[in-house]
Amino acid sequence: MIQIQTFEFNPFSENTYVVYDETKEGVIIDPGCYEPDEKKTLTKFIDSKSIKVKYLLNTHCHIDHVLGNDFVKSTYKVPFLIHAKEEAVLKAVKAYAPSYGFAQYHEVLPDQYMEEGDEISFGSITLKVLFLPGHAPGHVGFYHGESRSLLSGDVLFEGSIGRTDLPGGDHKTLIESIRKKVFTLPDDVVVYPGHGNSTTVGEEKISNPYCALSLSKK
Repeated sequence: MIQIQTFEFNPFSENTYVVYDETKEGVIIDPGCYEPDEKKTLTKFIDSKSIKVKYLLNTHCHIDHVLGNDFVKSTYKVPFLIHAKEEAVLKAVKAYAPSYGFAQYHEVLPDQYMEEGDEISFGSITLKVLFLPGHAPGHVGFYHGESRSLLSGDVLFEGSIGRTDLPGGDHKTLIESIRKKVFTLPDDVVVYPGHGNSTTVGEEKISNPYCALSLSKK
């Protein structure tokens, strides 16, 4: 059975996820851990559950989601995967990280690329890759159909959506990603976002003030 553990890291209150199952194999998604105590919190949990980390995955590569990439990569010696369209976004972080107060940020580049329809398998779990651009050009989400779970990154939030004013962002594209890729999933799918609380596809379809389906009729 899939287990999804959430950690809130860094000043951006970013959600880092550890996904694992009874086989003790798992993945780390969007490690935002930067400070030593944050890194310790992550490794302490993984050690306590005896999780064997198989992959490091980024939904997208804005600074708050990649601060812990080097730590995870160097600690667990695992393949690091992003969408190819996110590589430029990732490489830009090194230039602006000091101005955000992250002078100790260390860049790590991907080992592999993933794209729409790919499957990431570990233990008894298979996550399907959904291409969800708009917040970032190569943004992806990870869907687990059996448990009705979507790790959505910064695409869809409880009552909100990802910002589109950063380089590579596009509002129309983001809304299209949400309505054609996320809102076509079952209503009871739980959405685990890059910030804030989890929500459901059904709730956001009805009530989200930015992308509810009722808005498309106006």
